[in-house]
Amino acid sequence: MRRRTLLGLAGLAAIVGATVAAKRRPADRPKQRVFTLQTVDGKPFGSADLAGKPYLAFFGFTHCPDVCPTALFELSGLLKDIGPAADRITPLFISIDPERDTAQLLKLYMTSFDPRIIALRGDAAQTKVAAEAFSAFYRKVATESGSYTMEHTAGLFLIRADGRLQGMLDMHEPRAAQLQKLKRLAAS
Repeated sequence: MRRRTLLGLAGLAAIVGATVAAKRRPADRPKQRVFTLQTVDGKPFGSADLAGKPYLAFFGFTHCPDVCPTALFELSGLLKDIGPAADRITPLFISIDPERDTAQLLKLYMTSFDPRIIALRGDAAQTKVAAEAFSAFYRKVATESGSYTMEHTAGLFLIRADGRLQGMLDMHEPRAAQLQKLKRLAAS
């Protein structure tokens, strides 16, 4: 009886181990970041539009008091500073606040930043899928005024042309490090 139990447990462990191994992504294949959102003009835009291109993704919202506008303003300056190499990068601003970030509001908001930055939005489900594709965090937090704000990942995801994550761009890094990361991304 004990031997059968041990053999049964060993067999179960082998099945579980094989299942887990089968679900793992091979190290030589990049994570699949599959999503579809809409531009401020209502056109579908997603991962298929980025295939073979280096890009960066920043998750934020228009009602953000400081982090989002500062990051977008600084990104605009970085894109300008790396010159023509910036044209090889597709920068994305992905709204995490579908409730308030209408296409019209996003379009107006983005006029303050580099015109190469593509603003994207979706419904709640599409937004969740996009954030999960990058392992980005966001959540709605009630404020004392009866409104809400959004907590979210503040870094920019740098995705190489081969689909691999190059790393994160942190707006607290020295500017020289930020420029180097963007130049390396453009060359990928």
